Amino acid sequence: MAEVKVSLICAVVFLSSTVLAVVEDLDDTFKDTRVDDVWLVDFYAPWCGYCKKLEPIWYEIGAELKSSGSPVRVGKMDATAYSGMASEFGVRGYPTIKLLKGELAYNYKGPRTKDDIIEFANRVAGPAVRALPSKQMFDHMMKRHEVLFLYVGGESPLKEKYIDVASELIVYTYFFSASEEVLPESVTLPELPSVVVFKDGSHYSYDEYEDGSLSSWVNKERFQGYLQIDGFTLYELGETGKLVAIAVIDEKDPTGQSSRLKSLIQRVAKEYREHFNRDFQFGHMDGKDYINSLIMGDVAVPSIIILNTSNEQYFLPSQPTESLEQVVHFINSVLDGTAQPQGGDGIIQRIKRVAFDARSTIMSVFRSSPVLGCFLFGLPLGVISLMCYGICTAEAEDGAEDMELVRREGLTDEEEEEEEDERRRVAELEGPEEEENEEEELDVQEKAPEDKKVD
Repeated sequence: MAEVKVSLICAVVFLSSTVLAVVEDLDDTFKDTRVDDVWLVDFYAPWCGYCKKLEPIWYEIGAELKSSGSPVRVGKMDATAYSGMASEFGVRGYPTIKLLKGELAYNYKGPRTKDDIIEFANRVAGPAVRALPSKQMFDHMMKRHEVLFLYVGGESPLKEKYIDVASELIVYTYFFSASEEVLPESVTLPELPSVVVFKDGSHYSYDEYEDGSLSSWVNKERFQGYLQIDGFTLYELGETGKLVAIAVIDEKDPTGQSSRLKSLIQRVAKEYREHFNRDFQFGHMDGKDYINSLIMGDVAVPSIIILNTSNEQYFLPSQPTESLEQVVHFINSVLDGTAQPQGGDGIIQRIKRVAFDARSTIMSVFRSSPVLGCFLFGLPLGVISLMCYGICTAEAEDGAEDMELVRREGLTDEEEEEEEDERRRVAELEGPEEEENEEEELDVQEKAPEDKKVD
């Protein structure tokens, strides 16, 4: 039995050391040695709650990347102990995840889940542009990716631009290249070489004269035309520079109004792509809580709202949007500037935001733990109230004394003498009464022992 326990302990120690070995603790010597490998690094702070939550996931990531034969090495660095090194890598918060590849550093901004981080590491660690040598490979990638960017053609200045853009934006999506023979017969291109994006069951070519820079075009086209939007997706959409048209719905709405509005937005995204795609991203959001927190108000469900994430403005329709024509009219009014914007990032809105966030925090604390809320907010308010009462009382007493001094300073010498004489007369009148009271008290005290003896 003892031998079994010893064996189990040894096995646990061995497994623990193996897990720890897949994630390396980094120090200030890392700067000089990192260029020889591809590194996925977690910059953390020991006191950070989010960092502690990520830690077990990080060890799972290290173990899976090592077991799969990935060239990516996984490490972690205490950014508070090596603050100089963290500053050089541009660490501003915790945890910060970066993939370091040669002299380049790529920030990870996605969900902190094992699968998402591993997918990011494998994508960025590989070549910026991946070749598709056959139709079978092209078909395979089309099934795997909802949005696929492809360069078609031989060597050209456009290909050089494409490689540069891929090196910059590979943190978001994959980039591929192929010859024209690889494409299906249904795909026809206006010219070669060409950059094409495949999504939403169709394909769209980049036009330098109409679309501007290739980097801007890729950044705007890297999402499907219609999305289910949550807080994280909305944050990512903000980097595209587009306005976001959202159908705020209730997926469980029994009346069917939410599903009808969702269908209208989907039709606009598809049928009016040529008209709205450069300026708008379309989607829906289930529930209104997140939108309400953004606009510090209350939106109806179902309803349409258009957000400008660059300046925190939003637009609400002034008329019903129950038909396709009404929805298109509303979107056009935003596009041509006739719709009235609300919100913004001015000083008044910032003050409102601070007050709203403070109120929301207090309410959430009281909802989750009323006792804790009373302790955290009631006790300080009580102390502050007592301090204010003491200050006001002291000021009132000081004020009375000051008024008396001011009054006396305003009297002439004759008025002061008269007031002094008046005080003396009052004292003389009160004097005999006080003496009589004192004599009566003495008589009572002298008689008290005699009364006791009689008793």
